[in-house]
Amino acid sequence: MNRNAAIPIVRNDPKVVRGWVMYDWANSVYQLTIASTIFPIYFNSVTHTNGSYTVSFFGYEIVNTVLYSWSIAVAYLLVAVLSPLLSSFADYTGRRRAFMKAFTLIGSVSCGALFFFNKNTIELGTIAFTLGTIGYGGSIVFYNSFLPVIASEDMQDRISARGYSLGYLGGVVLLLFNLFMIMQPGLFGIANGSPLPAQISFVTVFLWWLGFSQITFEALPKYTLRKRKRKERVLLNGYRELQHTFKKVIKSYRLTVFLIGFFFTMMGLLTTMFMAASYGEKQLGVKEDVLIGTILVIQLVGIAGAWSFARLSERYGNLQALLVSLVVWIAICIYAFAIKGAGGFIVAAVVIGLVMGGTQSLARSTYSKMLPETTDHTSFFSFYDVLEKMATVLGTFMFGIIEAITGSMRYSVLSIAIFFVLGLVSFLLLVGRTKPNKSVA
Repeated sequence: MNRNAAIPIVRNDPKVVRGWVMYDWANSVYQLTIASTIFPIYFNSVTHTNGSYTVSFFGYEIVNTVLYSWSIAVAYLLVAVLSPLLSSFADYTGRRRAFMKAFTLIGSVSCGALFFFNKNTIELGTIAFTLGTIGYGGSIVFYNSFLPVIASEDMQDRISARGYSLGYLGGVVLLLFNLFMIMQPGLFGIANGSPLPAQISFVTVFLWWLGFSQITFEALPKYTLRKRKRKERVLLNGYRELQHTFKKVIKSYRLTVFLIGFFFTMMGLLTTMFMAASYGEKQLGVKEDVLIGTILVIQLVGIAGAWSFARLSERYGNLQALLVSLVVWIAICIYAFAIKGAGGFIVAAVVIGLVMGGTQSLARSTYSKMLPETTDHTSFFSFYDVLEKMATVLGTFMFGIIEAITGSMRYSVLSIAIFFVLGLVSFLLLVGRTKPNKSVA
């Protein structure tokens, strides 16, 4: 086989599509167990001593939830800085699957390293969590870039929603096992009150993520759209291709405005996703069993939400469906600012579940449909993913800053509503100015 030739890929191939969506099944356990549920609660317990939420991190005193939010910001900042170069390099060499594998290995192994996180290893645990987040965020760059390669435009909404739904389901399956182990440690020969069940749950994420991702890597093509030529400098050409792609983006009104709206939307959504558990436990005093159960419900509701918004977009258009989701998000933030107990938290969580998956799924497929005819899918998706990562950086950093200044997470939550309002205004500018394609406009 001529390795310098582009490899033709049949779109909507059932085997390839099944392999692609399985990565959502594989890596969503990080999002649920590590980012959203067990790890945030475990982190708070490890860093909360004698009524104090202040910890020492390499000699610096810092509020635990501020350290947590800023570690997320650092992780996504690094991914944002590296992914454009790596993405254009992947397009140039055709080896996007190899990069996806590398980030998967970094992320999954780092989750396993959290087994050694305790009150005496704050630095180790924080660094491992940061690296795990880098692995997760980095792998998604290349995972998303496969969508327009393996799926035709008319199938991208359904396949994207299928991936998110399968991811919610996979995350729930592993979380149920981990919750059973945490709540019934005696059945596993573990003493009550021991941190071991939570630590073991981090290892299960490592095994699940790394193990099931092999199905994806087996199905996806090793080389895609290979363009490398002799005597060309790969690194230099990668920067040139990235610059070329950037010029295409800024020349397109539709892409530019959409990405601005996407940026603000993800600032709100991803910050909510990462900080919801900490807000429920620390600010509202929600007990751990109620908190975990509520987040579990979010995932189950999220499956229906992703599919519901896919159907809504098919009937009314992607932008209209996104606008509906943003109105709901704004209402959630205002409501969350005012609630005072577990009951209100549960109501907010259920509504979040309905719109969370649908918003992410629609954003991904809408952007995919807006792309011009090109072979540089990874370079275009690198902009999408860089904005997503930078949105996470600014969102979580500002969440921490506002808490540090005001001493309350409530005002941090209220500020998230502003992000969604800005996203709503941006998407409104696109309505009526898109191509005559009902699936988008």
